[in-house]
Amino acid sequence: MDKNIILIGMPGVGKSTVGVILAKLLGYRFIDTDIVIQEHENKLLKEIIEEKGINGFIQTENHILSSLKAEKAVIATGGSVVYGGGAMKNLSENGIIVYLKLDYGKLKYRLGNIKNRGVVIKDGQSLSGLYRERMPLYEKYSDIIIDENGCNVEKTINKIIDELNNYL
Repeated sequence: MDKNIILIGMPGVGKSTVGVILAKLLGYRFIDTDIVIQEHENKLLKEIIEEKGINGFIQTENHILSSLKAEKAVIATGGSVVYGGGAMKNLSENGIIVYLKLDYGKLKYRLGNIKNRGVVIKDGQSLSGLYRERMPLYEKYSDIIIDENGCNVEKTINKIIDELNNYL
C-alpha cells in the first residue's frame, strides 16, 4: 500500500495522535495540515482566524491544501478541511479518506476550551451545532468510517489498519 491516508473528523477525535503512530507502523511520513498552514502563514491557527475571520481562514486552508503534494503519508487534517472543495478533491485524488467518528458526548468531554485550539466555529455557534453541521460532510467525503467509541488509541489504529486492508 502506498496511497496516502487522510484522517478527517472533529477536533479532539485524535487525528494527530493516531496519525503519528499509524505513520510509524506503516513506515509512512506524517503530515499535520494545521502545522503546514501555520508554517505557510507564519502564525498560529487562532491568530489566522482572528485576523482573517472564519471565511478567510477556510479560504487559506483550502488554498494551501488544494496544492499539497505528498506520497506515502498519513495526513491529519484540521476539522474544517471539509469546507474546502479544492482541498478535499486534492486529498481524495491522492489518498484514502478515513473519518474518525466519535459520539458528541465523548467529543464534548475531550475538547474542553475549543477557542484555545483554533477551532473554526462561528460566533454564537455551539459545539453541538458545529457537530451537526460537519457530520454529513465527513460522511460524504470518507472512504472509510472508523467508530472510535469505546476505543483507545491502539484499538482505533487496529481498526484503521483492518479497514484499510479490507478497502484495498
